Amino acid sequence: MPELPDLQVFSRNLEKTLAGKTLQKVIVHNSKKLNVSAAVLQKTLKGQKLKKVHRVGKELHFDFDSGDVLALHLMLRGQLHLFEKKNTHKHTVIELLFDDDTGLAMTDGFGQATPTLNPEEREAIDALSPKMTAAFLKEQLSKTKGNIKNLLLDQHIIRGIGNAYADEILWDAGISPFSSSQKIPEAKIKALAKSIKDVLHKAEKEILKTHPDIISGEVRDFMDIHNPKKTHSPSGATIQHKAVGGRKTYYTEEQELFD
Repeated sequence: MPELPDLQVFSRNLEKTLAGKTLQKVIVHNSKKLNVSAAVLQKTLKGQKLKKVHRVGKELHFDFDSGDVLALHLMLRGQLHLFEKKNTHKHTVIELLFDDDTGLAMTDGFGQATPTLNPEEREAIDALSPKMTAAFLKEQLSKTKGNIKNLLLDQHIIRGIGNAYADEILWDAGISPFSSSQKIPEAKIKALAKSIKDVLHKAEKEILKTHPDIISGEVRDFMDIHNPKKTHSPSGATIQHKAVGGRKTYYTEEQELFD
């Protein structure tokens, strides 16, 4: 699944390619996940100019000049494809055709990728928001009985962090993913707040360096901990992994357990 740094790069490249173009047609091939009818979506967006493409949590938001927004959530296996004149990609969920005959298709063989017209604003803050501070984390941790990794993954609390980056962030902060949220000391909470921003910004730069034009997929080969090709952390500790709740968690004994 693409995570926050991937989506940051996707949005940057899609805005560079599509912003300023007028949407001529919306074709919905799979409306199961759509929150309105295909006809309403077409009527609402047709003829509008695309102003901006940006990331919100794990979604890509396409902002049009009237204020309408089309949100695309790629879910686990969704892909994005640019095309000229005609979309030939299989398993298309939705396609957007612009006035210069360029287009964008979202595909998903599992049918889980989700288009949403004018999504509701959510209270959860974005992982890269200025509001993502040690004070915010301290407040949330005090109210959470579960472990710290589950809190980082809870999109109702913090939007944008997925399984792989939660492991990277917790290793960078020196906190075991199995630590009780309420037991983490203030100094480590400050380290965690810093690691969230540092790890995500660094990852975005790494993706841009090696895949500057990417608009789909995920880039993981530079990761230090959540990486099946690596056996040791940068400081030499053995990387261990454990399946928890259907997800694989990567960690080392360098990370302090607070329980």
